[in-house]
Amino acid sequence: MAGHEFLARISRGKVELRELTGQESVVELIEHAFQAYNAARLRELCRVFVEKILEPDVLVGVAVSGALTPGGYGTSCLVPLIRAGFIDWIVSTGANLYHDAHFVLGHELHQVGPCWDDERLRRERLIRIYDIVFPYETLLETDRLFRELAQASWSGGRVSTAELHYVLGKALAERERAAGREPRSLLAVAAECEVPVYTSSPGDSSIGMNLAALRLEGVEVVLDPLLDVNETAALVYGAKSSGGRSGVLILGGGSPKNFVLQTEPHIQEVLGLDERGHDYFLQITDARPDTGGLSGATPSEAMTWGKVDPDRLPDAVTCYCDTTIALPLLTAYALAKRPPRPHRRLYSQRRTLLQRLTTAYATARVRR
Repeated sequence: MAGHEFLARISRGKVELRELTGQESVVELIEHAFQAYNAARLRELCRVFVEKILEPDVLVGVAVSGALTPGGYGTSCLVPLIRAGFIDWIVSTGANLYHDAHFVLGHELHQVGPCWDDERLRRERLIRIYDIVFPYETLLETDRLFRELAQASWSGGRVSTAELHYVLGKALAERERAAGREPRSLLAVAAECEVPVYTSSPGDSSIGMNLAALRLEGVEVVLDPLLDVNETAALVYGAKSSGGRSGVLILGGGSPKNFVLQTEPHIQEVLGLDERGHDYFLQITDARPDTGGLSGATPSEAMTWGKVDPDRLPDAVTCYCDTTIALPLLTAYALAKRPPRPHRRLYSQRRTLLQRLTTAYATARVRR
């Protein structure tokens, strides 16, 4: 009997025996067919995202790694989530922001099989990202686009990557409207919704390489990664110190994962401010934890660093799945289950929030 009582306490519901009909919606499929193993973790992740993270008082940060935008996932998934107010700030690899601009120029990326003679592709001046192929000229024209936008829009000075991406995003939005369509690129929509977009390693992408080329021409666009560190911490501290909560959705791993999470250790460990960690941690990853890499690190491991609130670990979910499978399902589930939230428009609040963090740090230093 004791075993039955304990089972009743830990049970999340009985395994359903329900035949699929082919008429199920995405929500019905996830709710009733994703019952065990990583399917159940994805269902749990979807539920926490919709039922808890998307509450009005929760700040939502998203880390984006991998080659998502070349596969169309920027437009199909991230843009609708931004428009719905489900993403408040982003840390992305520069590559995702660069490749998304191919579509602004009207270039076509083609689906092919995953197995090819890469030497033949090189001779034919074709670029391959696993099972996506496009002409080398696409890179050259996109390079020219970013150099032209930076030269036309930039007055110089030391800035965070959020400011750079906002300027580029506004220019990309104008390009798309001039072409007779509503903006659909990640940077353009983020700029219009004032969702700040950071890149944790700005030199590690074609955008960074083109800015480096402009430096050789005498155009000074000076990206300050330390300003990024303080701005992102200010976003989180601003939400938490005002009585709100903070949630992170991590798509993949790598540097964006650490950058979105390190906001809490920066607040607690370095600045000496009273905080306990992010309230919600959701990750979709194919990285294993036993290799010791950051990409596979679990939420409980992150908790030891102060990145996650210990009391919130029951709401932390890691789903071991390819992001390109899980993200469309999560997006469809969230859009079907939750009405849009008002946009926080954090981009225009960065300086105010940074000043609040600066003042709090100065007070904490005096108390030490």
